Amino acid sequence: MHNIEPFYGWLKYYDSSQDEYSPFHGKEYNYDLYSETIYGYYIDPGWDFIGSETLYIKILYLDYEQGYAVIEFIGEWNDALHNDVMHLKRNIVDELLAAGFTKYILIGENVLNFHGSDDSYYEEWFEDVEDGWVTAIGFRDFVLSEMNLYNIDTYVNSGGNLEIINWRTMKPDIFCQLVDSLIQKRLGM
Repeated sequence: MHNIEPFYGWLKYYDSSQDEYSPFHGKEYNYDLYSETIYGYYIDPGWDFIGSETLYIKILYLDYEQGYAVIEFIGEWNDALHNDVMHLKRNIVDELLAAGFTKYILIGENVLNFHGSDDSYYEEWFEDVEDGWVTAIGFRDFVLSEMNLYNIDTYVNSGGNLEIINWRTMKPDIFCQLVDSLIQKRLGM
């Protein structure tokens, strides 16, 4: 797992450690020291701790004007044992909501498993974004299937035309606008 890096291609557009409003403002990364682990496997130092033992993130892009937040994940999303969605909601999303972010793109290519519990934090997040949305892109089919067993798909858009495999080749604003237009079509707005 130490070879799986967060996507660095958008650093010239956004760096969460340089953003004074980011939950990770001022964080210094030591790329020579691998100290964080998931189930005893070291992960790349570029991933950020959110309070969970099994799920780490990287805020890839924040667009303050349009309210877009793009967040990449690695690990096991475990709501059953570690209440990962609570850590994500309280430690990251609540701060972003306070800054006006209402459109969340969750990149889950490196989410290796999902263990569900209840959907109350997802429901709260859904209600908090009001005119916005939350979408999951790149999650493995079996992870989405497991999420859907716990009704997460009621609150998080996924699948179908949202499977954008070439997102890394786009500039972040173009990617966000594409996702937004796909969501708008899906919601019939």
